[in-house]
Amino acid sequence: MSTSTGICAGRVAVVTGAGRGLGRAHALALAAEGAKVVVNDIGAALDGSGAAAGPAEEVALEIRAAGGEAVAHTGDIAVSDGAASLITTALDAFGRLDTLVNNAGFLRDRMLVNLDEDDWDAVMRVHLKGHFLPLKHAAAHWRAEAKAGRTPEARVVNTSSGAGLLGSVGQGNYSAAKAGILGLTLVAAAEMGRYGVQINAIAPAARTRMTEQTFKDTMAAPREGAFDAMAPENVSPLVVWLGSAASAGVTGRVFEAEAGRITVMEGWHPGPTADKGARWTPAEAGETTLKLLASARTPEGVYGAS
Repeated sequence: MSTSTGICAGRVAVVTGAGRGLGRAHALALAAEGAKVVVNDIGAALDGSGAAAGPAEEVALEIRAAGGEAVAHTGDIAVSDGAASLITTALDAFGRLDTLVNNAGFLRDRMLVNLDEDDWDAVMRVHLKGHFLPLKHAAAHWRAEAKAGRTPEARVVNTSSGAGLLGSVGQGNYSAAKAGILGLTLVAAAEMGRYGVQINAIAPAARTRMTEQTFKDTMAAPREGAFDAMAPENVSPLVVWLGSAASAGVTGRVFEAEAGRITVMEGWHPGPTADKGARWTPAEAGETTLKLLASARTPEGVYGAS
C-alpha cells in the first residue's frame, strides 16, 4: 500500500461504522497513512435494522488488497460486550491500540409530535451510547497503560454533526444525540488528558446513506471532472491528522469539516448580561431579558437565522 506521508505508521486504529460512507473513507485513509485498522460495522440498514458481516469484511479486504493490514469486527458497539470486544480485537490482532474513531450511526427522522419513543431510544443508543461504550473501554485500556509506565499517544475522534451544533428540523432525536456527543467529548478530554489521551470531535458534511436522501440537492454528485465537494473522502484527512501523534496538544476541540474547508467551532460563550445584585421580580427579569436580547446576536440554526 502506498502512503503519502506515513503519518500513522506503526499506529493501530479502530473505526466504528466503517463499512460505508464516512467510516469507510476514514478507515481507508488511515490505512493509506500506515495504520493497521480494525473495521467495525454491524451491517445494519439505514434505519438501524438488520445486520450483515459483508460491509466490514469488504473494507478490511480492500485495505489488505492494497497492501495494508486490517481485520473486521461486526459486533454491536452499543452494548458493553460488543464495545469491549472491539478493543480486544485490536489488541489481539495488532498488540496495541492508538486511535479510536467513533462514527457509527443511523437515522429515524420524524417531527417531534410523530417521533416514537422507540425511534428516540434507538438513535440515542447507537449515536450516543455507541460513542460512550467504545470510548469507555478504550480509555480503561489507555489508563492502565499509563499507570504501568507506558503513557500512550492515544487519540479519539468523535463524530457529531451540524444538527448537534445548531439543531435540525425533523431530527430531534439525532440532534440531541449529536449534541450529547459534544458534551461527552469535552468531559472525556478533561478526564483523560493526564493519561496521554486526546479527544476531539468533528461535525462533517458529506454524501452518505444518511444525507444523500435527506439533503438530495446539496449532496448531488458534481459534473465529471469537477471537485466533488460532498465526497466523504474530503473529511478523512482531518480525521487522520487528529488520530495521529502529529496532533499533539489538540484536545477538547470541535471542528466542522466539509469539502475543502476546516472550521474550528467555538461553541457557547457568554453574551450580554445584567446583574442586579439581588433577586429579580418576574416583571424585572422579563424586562431585563428583553433588553439583553435586543443587544444579542441573532442565533444561527433552525430557530434563528440560517
